[in-house]
Amino acid sequence: MFARLARSLFGTANDRSLKSFQRRVPDINALEPAMQALDDAQLSGKTAEFQARLAAGETTDAILPEAFAVAREAARRVLGMRHFDVQLIGGMVLHAGKIAEMRTGEGKTLVATLAVYLSALQGKGVHVVTVNDYLARRDAEEMSRLYAFLGLSTGVIVPNLTDDERRTAYACDITYGTNNEFGFDYLRDNMKYALSDMVQRPFHHAIVDEVDSILIDEARTPLIISGPADDSSELYRLVDAVVAELVKLPDTFDKDEKLRTVILTEPGAEQIEAMLAEAEVLREGGLYDIHNVAVVHHVQQSLRAHALFSRDVDYIVRGGKVIIIDEFTGRMMEGRRYSDGLHQALEAKEHVAIQQENQTLASITFQNYFRLYPKLSGMTGTAMTEADEFAEIYNLDVVEIPTNLPVARKDDDDEVYRTAAEKYASVAVLVEEAAKRGQPVLVGTTSIEKSEYLSSLLTQRKVKHNVLNARFHEMEATIVAQAGAPGAITIATNMAGRGTDIKLGGNVEMLVKQRLEGIEDEAERARIESELRAKVAADHDIVQAAGGLYVVGTERHESRRIDNQLRGRSGRQGDPGASRFYLSLEDDLMRIFGSERMGGMMQKLGLKDGEAIVHPWLNSAVERAQKKVEARNFDMRKNTLKYDDVMNDQRKEVYAQRREYMASDDVSTVIAEMRQEAIEEKVAVRIPEKSFAEAWSVDELTADIERLVALKLPIAEWAREDGMDAEHVAIRIEEAAAQSQAARAANLGPDFMRYIEKQVLLTSFDAVWKEHLHGLDQLRQGIGLRAYGQRDPLNEYKHEAFQMFTSMLDEFRERVTMTMARIEVAPAPEAMPFAQASESQMVESHPSPMASAEPRYAAQPADAVGAAAITEGDVTSWGETPRNAPCPCGSGKKFKHCHGRMA
Repeated sequence: MFARLARSLFGTANDRSLKSFQRRVPDINALEPAMQALDDAQLSGKTAEFQARLAAGETTDAILPEAFAVAREAARRVLGMRHFDVQLIGGMVLHAGKIAEMRTGEGKTLVATLAVYLSALQGKGVHVVTVNDYLARRDAEEMSRLYAFLGLSTGVIVPNLTDDERRTAYACDITYGTNNEFGFDYLRDNMKYALSDMVQRPFHHAIVDEVDSILIDEARTPLIISGPADDSSELYRLVDAVVAELVKLPDTFDKDEKLRTVILTEPGAEQIEAMLAEAEVLREGGLYDIHNVAVVHHVQQSLRAHALFSRDVDYIVRGGKVIIIDEFTGRMMEGRRYSDGLHQALEAKEHVAIQQENQTLASITFQNYFRLYPKLSGMTGTAMTEADEFAEIYNLDVVEIPTNLPVARKDDDDEVYRTAAEKYASVAVLVEEAAKRGQPVLVGTTSIEKSEYLSSLLTQRKVKHNVLNARFHEMEATIVAQAGAPGAITIATNMAGRGTDIKLGGNVEMLVKQRLEGIEDEAERARIESELRAKVAADHDIVQAAGGLYVVGTERHESRRIDNQLRGRSGRQGDPGASRFYLSLEDDLMRIFGSERMGGMMQKLGLKDGEAIVHPWLNSAVERAQKKVEARNFDMRKNTLKYDDVMNDQRKEVYAQRREYMASDDVSTVIAEMRQEAIEEKVAVRIPEKSFAEAWSVDELTADIERLVALKLPIAEWAREDGMDAEHVAIRIEEAAAQSQAARAANLGPDFMRYIEKQVLLTSFDAVWKEHLHGLDQLRQGIGLRAYGQRDPLNEYKHEAFQMFTSMLDEFRERVTMTMARIEVAPAPEAMPFAQASESQMVESHPSPMASAEPRYAAQPADAVGAAAITEGDVTSWGETPRNAPCPCGSGKKFKHCHGRMA
């Protein structure tokens, strides 16, 4: 009661935020006549004026009204669109580093131009992040005309670009791209071996479109770059054949659909052990013996593949490949693979070619990637339900911005049926009736299987319709754009086509573009365009009279936000529309999370086949179930992030140190310090503090030092000298090692030696870091068991992860010292094990992070390295010189800038 009274007196927090932004709208509007009076050259010249004022110390907040007024006038002239006042507020929210929640059709793409323009004036680059490549290309193409008019450059990051093309795009004032591409470029940059090879600039401001999809839905799994590991495809097939038979037997496994887990029961474990032994997969011992740990892992992943993952729901099989389906958008995720062998288990289940397993080379979560930006903001139609998560994880506030015109859509109460068959039959009847009166219908389903089942019902009734799911991903934008035509029936999987407006009557721009393709005659083009515009205008009136777009949801999603996205496709810009959700007690949400009393209540009411319950109380009950699931999912993401934050701190330290090495022209001092520390550590282990020579482990120390610096030193003789102690022994070893290294440097030449030192430093760092990632992941998998001993798993993880990081640095120093003591490199092709030869084998994926075994880069000792003679004037003797190596001609330039320069 007091909360309601306070809201009535002082307004909500959202109301107060809106008022602070609304105060500046009159200032922007007051400048409009002055901006309209400027000619094009004067208007575009304002950009240079703003840049000069910012360079002189003025702030972006101070020039905001003028900059927004300039951007609005430029948009009116170039794009034919003028920002509404609510769009100005949206632009201010984005500039303030907050999330703007704006309904579908309110023009979020245009809103972003205001904040993008203002931030881009600082010359540090602005990243506009979209959910797919189509939207990145479309928005960059459309909005680059506006930015070019204002004197700013625009780039776009999409798959399959070269490094030079990416570097050019990132150097632009504004860069469009997908979250995956930005994240993978960050990881790839931190695997490069020269600062000049990196493509991204220091981060400044990211504006995320569909921010809820990217920062919450897609952030459940990290980005991973991985390389090939050992092949074990035959073991997957053998285990799959056994598990496929096991899952047909009763009481062999327990499945928890809420937690998405599956475990063998005791009878199941005994049964599979016998079956594996019969199949000669288990050759000796029991399933859980230590030497059979790999078989246990394969069994667990195969069991998950059979019990938890369904074809055409979680994945599809196309072209002999298992392709993951995004559960939120229904889109295929080409190139992404489940990790830790799960994807191979699915390939074995579906009897397609099993691709080689991969090992992690680099990974990062979206939470930690986007928190690297000093300024982050976003926009979406649905964020308020996740406001707590945005605030806690990203420190982002959500501001709900009112619509330009009142919403005229009618949202009906849910209809709840006993069975799914009754529900889909009722949906088919509703769709048929709407089609007859010319009202377009958008039907949302949760899987390919269900969309095709509904499609079969409509086909039986001879209702013409389009199916939009992962199988028809390529036609997505075209189908969605025309979903508002009279009588158009569109079945879409989980709101595929997000980012494309559904306009009543159809999307005239897209129709014109399709019809005019290939027509050169200008008069003919003008005639066709005029006819199409007249037809769409007439169709708009027909659809409006029929009630606008009708949105039908065939199931409630776990998240209210996904339902709101579907519902929000209707009623854009004050258009009429309607929405209704059809549910059944067999739906996943109702079955797993709903009240058990609901089914009994429906039976007591004596419902006949085909009858449904409709009541606001049912809506509230479903919403409560959704809130429970949202809270559980938030807790899971938050818990995962706490563990990832530990690795993120280490990742930032490693990447910063790596950049420091790359930026340094001479790392010989670093190498020398590492060698000295490694020697002192070996001596300290073998020579106890304040001990007599008789207590020294001389033979062991001699062997340690020979392994470390490849020198057999008379340490036993030194031990017999008077006054000799551990410090003096370490000094003598260091002097001998330094002399040996100096001789090696003189032999190779100082410039080439500096190059070798840097490469050894970086490749060794990469190797130990990847092994460390593997160790951290292994630790993470078993750390939860510490809770049984009354110890906090997170604190235990932090403590042990720190110890592992310290051990990694020790191993790093030792590995660098050992490699430098043995390397005898002549500038021949075999001499450079650091060339990026295996880049083509690297795989980018977005599943859960699993770790590596062997490093991808490893320095070779002297006896493994070729030493072919090189003649400066004889090009044929040079071999395939690495592009970053000194040119063998003796010019002193890098090979890529000299004889290796591309024409």
